Amino acid sequence: MNTNVNDFSNIVEWAKELNLAITVTDKKNEIIYMNDKSKTTFPTTNIGDKLDNCHSKQSNEIISKMLENNISNTYTVQKNGVKKLIHQTPWYKNGAIAGLVELSIILPDNMPHHNRDK
Repeated sequence: MNTNVNDFSNIVEWAKELNLAITVTDKKNEIIYMNDKSKTTFPTTNIGDKLDNCHSKQSNEIISKMLENNISNTYTVQKNGVKKLIHQTPWYKNGAIAGLVELSIILPDNMPHHNRDK
């Protein structure tokens, strides 16, 4: 499956200036899109780079499992005093897994939680 980086970037123009990091890869783990926040968050990473070079062996194993088993991975992390929600999930083209999307959202210290079950 061949994904044209320029075509993909045009499709997601609305995401360019969102205040959350969006990083998208193809099925070969090559980065095909980074919005502005992603480029700021990962200043030494570029479109065309392979995820294998950006992550640990353990993270690369998780990425492989997500692609093989069509599953998502969600967690929180704190780095440099900033807490973030990370959500990684496959994206699809014509019903087949085409790669992964990672959303990285900064969480405020006093983030409210609303229980809508009540």
